[in-house]
Amino acid sequence: MATAATTTTVDPDRQTAAPEAMVVRFAGDSGDGMQLTGGQFTLSTALAGNDLATFPDFPAEIRAPQGTLFGVSAFQINFGSREIDTAGDAPDVLVAMNPAALKTNLGALKPGGLIIADTGAFTKRNLEKAHYEANPLEDGSLAKYDVLAFDISERTIEAVKPYGLGNKDALRSKNMWTLGLALWMFDRPRDPLHAWLKQKFAKAPDIAAANIAALDAGHAYGETAELSGPLRQVHIDPVDSAPGLYRTVTGAEAISLGLVAGAQLADLPMFFGGYPITPASAILHHLARLKEFGVTTFQAEDEIAAICASIGASYAGQLGVTSSSGPGIALKGEAMGLAIMVELPLVIVNSQRGGPSTGLPTKTEQSDLYQAVYGRNGDAPMPVIAARSPSDAFDCAIEACRIAVEYMTPVMLLTDGYIANAAEPWKVPNPDSYTPFPAEFLSERNDDKLLPYKRDGKGARPWIRPGTPGLMHRIGGIEKHELTGNIDYSPDNHQRMTDLRKAKIEGIAVPDQEVCLGGTSGKLAVVGWGSTYGPIHQAVGRARARKMDVSHIHVRHVWPLPANLGELLHGFDRVLVPEMNTGQFKTVLRDQYLVDAQPLTKTSGQPFQIAELEAAIATYFDGRPGDAGGAVIEPNEQQLPSMESGHDDGSLRTGTASPQSEDRA
Repeated sequence: MATAATTTTVDPDRQTAAPEAMVVRFAGDSGDGMQLTGGQFTLSTALAGNDLATFPDFPAEIRAPQGTLFGVSAFQINFGSREIDTAGDAPDVLVAMNPAALKTNLGALKPGGLIIADTGAFTKRNLEKAHYEANPLEDGSLAKYDVLAFDISERTIEAVKPYGLGNKDALRSKNMWTLGLALWMFDRPRDPLHAWLKQKFAKAPDIAAANIAALDAGHAYGETAELSGPLRQVHIDPVDSAPGLYRTVTGAEAISLGLVAGAQLADLPMFFGGYPITPASAILHHLARLKEFGVTTFQAEDEIAAICASIGASYAGQLGVTSSSGPGIALKGEAMGLAIMVELPLVIVNSQRGGPSTGLPTKTEQSDLYQAVYGRNGDAPMPVIAARSPSDAFDCAIEACRIAVEYMTPVMLLTDGYIANAAEPWKVPNPDSYTPFPAEFLSERNDDKLLPYKRDGKGARPWIRPGTPGLMHRIGGIEKHELTGNIDYSPDNHQRMTDLRKAKIEGIAVPDQEVCLGGTSGKLAVVGWGSTYGPIHQAVGRARARKMDVSHIHVRHVWPLPANLGELLHGFDRVLVPEMNTGQFKTVLRDQYLVDAQPLTKTSGQPFQIAELEAAIATYFDGRPGDAGGAVIEPNEQQLPSMESGHDDGSLRTGTASPQSEDRA
């Protein structure tokens, strides 16, 4: 017999109008399909016309023991009828598939928020694994929340019983039952999900039918349970959007498409050499499906082979591309120096994660900025570009390709785990809006004799395809003559070549820096780069609504910096730099412009929350002497469990690191 649902409400009259936005978090075991559930709910939300931003958050293990705090996987989505820039600070709705998911995520839920819990998973054993002494669904500890608790597991088994599945196989569909309820709660159509399930399980129609039955059963429960008060169905209107073709895109997808577009604009085939490492592996996966656009993908035996093969492809006349995360970028360091020395175009994508060393394979950070700008032996300057959001990664990838081809240099494109995995709506641009930058190859001698390092007005040397008649030349990592390319150890030549390589990068034409929000001068500038864009933009907007004289500046071209940035920063009394590291970009700004930039740092493996930035901005306007200045954001217990909250330090588990998320010791 199915367990009766228990419903606890705080204030049945609290919600009288449809909200502009909602934040929903799905949480459960790594094997409960929370990422799949969140992904499909995201697609249905996009089809409904809402703006959205997502935050997938999952452990590094292949699969931690079921029911443990360490193995909780979560997916958060913020969607609404207004502009959405972040995945949201605190959920309005928490779907907890077991006690561990509830305990790990409860602190993040807004007071009065809704908990949907599967009572079938709240067994004595699972409660012990989550370090609960009593069942929180029964002991009154959840009184400040709305609680809808019922046996999702049993209802799922009942729904798929006609398809002859055993209990173990049947329970694999409980994420679909939950998704069906979520679709009903937010007035989403089921037809797209039906079509997706039929396509996904085309070779196993019974499995497709069972999942559809579970989905429909969850939806029907919402329809027939006659939920009232704050638990009723909510409809959120579509966001006002400019006409055009839209699709949902992750950062990894946008980078892949942008790299292909960049190669097309350069009129070059593309070679991608990569090695699996989280969170960069998805780029290799996406590019492997785009071979019809002249893309060759190569999964190498290691990081060094991947970048060296890409350099070889560039030498042969293709656009070489490689990608990795921090540990892999470190391994590629010597080869990056080779690409700088031989002056060949190369795009290097660094999807940053928590470090150093193995660090936090599935958590986000911005701690590779020093590595990108300075992290090579010798004076080895390299352009660095940082994407601010998943959709922005498309244009950043094109820009990286342009600079690489026009200036004959490797370029590093910085993203991070948040950008790579998160999704948002993207208006597909008109290809005609991009200016081509076709690569030019030398076809005959450029002087009385071939001078492979004779530079053009931009400081770039000619690109020579090997095998071109009469244009044989020497290439390699040893210092070479400034014109002939022959080996030349002489002090004056090395000085000139060092200066020429430096001047070429410093002379790259990048757009002037714009102010994203606010004036070009004032009391406070909040300067960001990379994925901090969303929370900074929202926090500054809220501060300006309270009449605070604050502006938001977000830097895409990290190196070389925009020519007007120094003058812009000196127009503000104070400069605050939020970043997910210990203050790396702050140091760059201080070094380049002698501004008293103050850091606001966070290294917990999780993105900034809007409230954290609002509080930091407010200190500059509260009138208390000495209150303003840099700070370190303390770890958020709701974002990253601690030992004190029952976090498993490894002594209670036998799971091993995922080969996708951890590819080297």
